[in-house]
Amino acid sequence: MSQATSAPLVTRETHPGYFLLRRLHSLTGILFGGYICVHLLINATLIQGPGTTGQPGIFQLQVDKIHSLPFLLAIELSFIFAPLLVHTIYGIYIMLNGKPNVGHYGYVKNWFYFLQRVSAVALVAFILFHVGGMFGWFGENLKFVAHEKAFESTIRHVQIHWAVALIVYPLGVLAGTFHLANGFWGAGVAWGLTVSQQAQQRWGLICLGLFLFTTLCGFLAIIATFVYKNHALPLAGN
Repeated sequence: MSQATSAPLVTRETHPGYFLLRRLHSLTGILFGGYICVHLLINATLIQGPGTTGQPGIFQLQVDKIHSLPFLLAIELSFIFAPLLVHTIYGIYIMLNGKPNVGHYGYVKNWFYFLQRVSAVALVAFILFHVGGMFGWFGENLKFVAHEKAFESTIRHVQIHWAVALIVYPLGVLAGTFHLANGFWGAGVAWGLTVSQQAQQRWGLICLGLFLFTTLCGFLAIIATFVYKNHALPLAGN
């Protein structure tokens, strides 16, 4: 049975830098994937509530720790945004030069390849909304306020509209966690760490566990915005 995942137009023969570019794409995916795991784990602490009077909650404490790091902007640019940008640009190149063949060969790996590309498109759109909203590009009511109001501004951000809370964020989380777990599985193969079928199956179970765990973290954060909706930062102008 064939295990091909696509009919690529870009190969080692047609592109002299193919090997290095694919390794760079994989490495930047691993770096950004590690950040996603930490990000979702911290967001899951929203479920622990806003804290008590005079005592910040767990989520606020985690945000304060992050924002107290020296050279935070350099860290974000080097280990989050730069890997994301490189991974996205080369990912687009792969999409434009690959031919998913699920219509001809309905093997599981072919479907995973196809879903990886679909989740990538959804994830890029979600990240643009999420990051842009948190930075206030789309209005004050979506902006994240790190100083003392991290919990309240996050609740306001997600609960700004029912479609954001019930459609945008659930789909964004699923796109992100699937792309993360499936990408990590592919990285194990690409780096020669899971050569045998048995090793790939074992690694697949670990990646499935990663998918379930990160998805749980993401949905705990979303659920928290409903549980503590009355703690949302007031809308600007109200």
